[in-house]
Amino acid sequence: MGFEISTEAYGQFMGRFSGPLAQEFIAFVGIEEGQTALDVGCGAGALTVPLIERLGVASVAALDPSSAFVSSLRTSHPDWSVLRGSAEAIPFADEQFDRTLAQLVVHFMSDPVMGLREMARVTRPRGIVAASVWDHAGEAGPLAAFWRAARDLDPAVRDESGLPGVRQGHLESLFRAAGMPALRSTVLRVSIQCATFDDWWRPFTLGAGPAGEYVASLAPEDRERLRLHCFAAMPQAPFSVDAAAWTVSCTKELSTR
Repeated sequence: MGFEISTEAYGQFMGRFSGPLAQEFIAFVGIEEGQTALDVGCGAGALTVPLIERLGVASVAALDPSSAFVSSLRTSHPDWSVLRGSAEAIPFADEQFDRTLAQLVVHFMSDPVMGLREMARVTRPRGIVAASVWDHAGEAGPLAAFWRAARDLDPAVRDESGLPGVRQGHLESLFRAAGMPALRSTVLRVSIQCATFDDWWRPFTLGAGPAGEYVASLAPEDRERLRLHCFAAMPQAPFSVDAAAWTVSCTKELSTR
């Protein structure tokens, strides 16, 4: 699903949003010196970096199913602990981490409930399991303007509004289904600046995620038609893009598995 790409390409596409989001996510969850953390679905490392800055490289592990991401991170950061694997089958023993976090991952899990259960399994009692997912269904995600333009031209387009956890209340429901009823939730908000329209548009052409895959699937004339439609719909540059993410954390009870 558009994730066997370079970390550089993904960073240009989503890193501009996920970097600031990581700072908000960590502040919401709470990270303290001496803790250990697992970044589930680390991608290009937007969350891994601030976790390591706070806890030290020896206290943070990262996991991702993309061979391209894992290989790139291992090459650029040989001292990091980066494993290839899925959230649904986390390759760690029980109760290894104080904080197990998934930023912008739950909606791409093949089985979100199993993924969250696995996150709880590897978390120590009284540790925290947390996840954050863009509000794609509520038109407040970072890609809302893109998908709105795509639907204008192709009403049958499959956007990201139906993915797990992206609509209000659904991420909490997934946590409860995974056996974590004692929840704390919030909406995290970030904003980026685009100096030109091309600053906003070009990352969509890099093949990253469902949006990038959709652009790549279009014939050249249809791609240009979409670009022009987006140009007409966006504010005059420079402009800002705001994004909101549903965010949930749960303190693991002694009996949670």
